[in-house]
Amino acid sequence: MIKLIVGTKGSGKTKAMIDSINAVTKTTTGNVVVLEKSMQLTYDVDHAARLIDLDEYHVAGYDMMYGFVAGVLAGNYDITEMFIDGILKVGDHDLNGLGKFLDSVQALAGENVNVTVTISAAEETLPEDVKKYL
Repeated sequence: MIKLIVGTKGSGKTKAMIDSINAVTKTTTGNVVVLEKSMQLTYDVDHAARLIDLDEYHVAGYDMMYGFVAGVLAGNYDITEMFIDGILKVGDHDLNGLGKFLDSVQALAGENVNVTVTISAAEETLPEDVKKYL
C-alpha cells in the first residue's frame, strides 16, 4: 500500500513523516526502512529504523530508484514499512514520471509492505495517476 504526504516546501511533510516513522517503529513486528537523499533525519528518527542515504549509492532517476527499492525489499523479507523522503529530488522533479514509478513500487510492495512517500509539490499540480494514491 502506498501513502503520500504531499505539500509545498515548509508545509510540515518531513515532520509528519518523522512522526509516522517513530510511531510505527514502536508497533511493527517487522523492519522499518527509510530512504532519503542525504542523512538529514539521522537524529530525528528512532534508531530502530534503518536509514539509507540514496546519495551514497548514487541513485538518480525513477528507474534507478525502482531498482534500488526492489533490491532493498529482496534483501530483507521482514520489511513491513518503507519511507521515501523527497522522491522528486531523485526523479529530477518529473511529476509525469512519478505515477509510473508509484505504480511499479505498488506492484512490488503488494499488500505486505506499507510505503510512505513525501512529495514536495502542491496537491493540485499532481497528475491524476499520482492523485489516486492520496
